[in-house]
Amino acid sequence: YHQLVPKKELSLTDKVSLHDNLIIQGDNLKALKALLPTYAGKVKCVCIDPPYNTGNENWKYNDNVNSPMIQEWLGSTVDKEDLTRHDKWLCLMMPRLKLLRELLCEDGAIFVFCDDNEQHRLRLLMDEVFGEDNFVANVVWQHSIQGKGYSEKFSVHHNHLVIYQKTEQFALSTLERTEEDNKNYSNPDKDPNGDWRTGDIRNALYRPNLIYDVKTPSGKTIKPPANGWRFSKETMQKKIDAKQVVFNADETRLILKIYLKDVQGRVPETIWFGKDVGTTREGKSVLKELFGGEAPFETPKPVEIIKRILKISTDENDLILDSFSGSGTTAHAVLELNKEDNGNRKFILIEMEDYANTITAERVRRVIKGVKTAKSDLLKKGTGGSFSYFELGDTIEMESL
Repeated sequence: YHQLVPKKELSLTDKVSLHDNLIIQGDNLKALKALLPTYAGKVKCVCIDPPYNTGNENWKYNDNVNSPMIQEWLGSTVDKEDLTRHDKWLCLMMPRLKLLRELLCEDGAIFVFCDDNEQHRLRLLMDEVFGEDNFVANVVWQHSIQGKGYSEKFSVHHNHLVIYQKTEQFALSTLERTEEDNKNYSNPDKDPNGDWRTGDIRNALYRPNLIYDVKTPSGKTIKPPANGWRFSKETMQKKIDAKQVVFNADETRLILKIYLKDVQGRVPETIWFGKDVGTTREGKSVLKELFGGEAPFETPKPVEIIKRILKISTDENDLILDSFSGSGTTAHAVLELNKEDNGNRKFILIEMEDYANTITAERVRRVIKGVKTAKSDLLKKGTGGSFSYFELGDTIEMESL
């Protein structure tokens, strides 16, 4: 275990505390272990954007290992010429994922961004750490809308967001419905129950116990579909009596009415479009607003995609952890969402690079305080809030205590 050393001069709070929003500078493997005594089993949502291992990032594997031979293998920069770069990426991810799982609460989930370089290996690794049964979804995110004409192959417009739950206790929340979501609900017969749309009353799978005839008010018989109805005979009659299931004019078929008033939210889908959750270009634009001039980070995530993750996976008082925090988008999203719904979510960011203070923490300072030159009203006014800044310190040797 390593100490977490408070840095009052870099914090934005009256009292530095491990129970505040946290920004920690240091190697994320050591920092995650240092968080275990305080936060094991308490994090609701882990959201990470690790190196994609494209061969162009020149990331370094620098975990402490005892074997000189392994140290020599791991110690060099990982680039396209490194024939073991996929092995090293898996070695980077495995222990971190194990610690992240320990930090998650039983009803928590982890969201991992990646692209096609490691997506298939990541899935196998996540199966190993979290279990195949805890796979939730592989979301495809349209990270770019503009075409890339410089490639002789496909113009790539997507990244992946791989989601695993810690246990079956995780419950996915629905999204708010938009006018676009509701436009299919029409009201052609001025139904007193409000707007509605038709639903499929047939069963998609073969259900022999749901195959039965239905009698119409005039005594006609409607034969069942090949797979059977969606409801039992008793339930079907209740829905007919309640006029949730009605007959067409000549009594030849049944119509299921789904009322808008009964629809609670919208179930998240596995394709997220840039127009809904933002693109990397929009993520960069926000950084330009905050810092002025050029964005100080090459490929920042848009705030909206992190907010969507938080909306479907957290409640108002939950804890969110990002151990590859980069430009600090996760903290920005937490602060904005708290402002919107009066929530009290907290964040923990870990960043090992030198820009942990000058970019990651500085962005959070500006989001909290506001930037007068920003175009957005929210960025102008600031979200309010606080954070405590820590650096990874020396090891805690049990023998010396």
